[in-house]
Amino acid sequence: MTAPMAQPTVSALVWGQGPKTLEVFLEPTCPFSAKAFAKLDDLLARAGDERLTLKIRLLSQPWHLLSPVVTRAILAAAATQVGRSAAKAVMAAVFAHREDFILVNHCAGPNQELSVRGVLARIEEHSGIPVADTFELPELMAEMKWQAKYARQNGIHTTPTFMVDGLVADAMSSGDSVDEWLAKLGLAAAAG
Repeated sequence: MTAPMAQPTVSALVWGQGPKTLEVFLEPTCPFSAKAFAKLDDLLARAGDERLTLKIRLLSQPWHLLSPVVTRAILAAAATQVGRSAAKAVMAAVFAHREDFILVNHCAGPNQELSVRGVLARIEEHSGIPVADTFELPELMAEMKWQAKYARQNGIHTTPTFMVDGLVADAMSSGDSVDEWLAKLGLAAAAG
């Protein structure tokens, strides 16, 4: 039997404190993750943060070649004094300017020339959040590994993936409306 994994050391990407828990596994350069991310604030507002706990988990996908750098930058933003709101701003900026962080057909195009510093500069330019200094924090490696291990132990390989109260919810999709999500979470009656 393996020991339980340690909790992440960087500010958790958690909003709300309700009894129903929704964990959303997002890849920060995935178009379907962008679609889901765009609905999360509305979901939490309509469900009520006293009824829903929303946790964003990051799952870097290997075919999105700049994803590990972007993922670490989001965690670097979370490690700043502003914490989760900085991380959310970085995610929003990356999703809004996705073309600046992907390669054509996952292997070609002008972004092939980007360095790690170039990716960080773009993130800072688009988000207004300084991440270059905290990007180098050694504890971010443990956080990146925790995010990957947590996804793997739960059998999560694609994004976005939704987990409700600890169980993967295959019926939830980025293509669903917020109303559909509320119904699938059993919170439709709570939405106002």
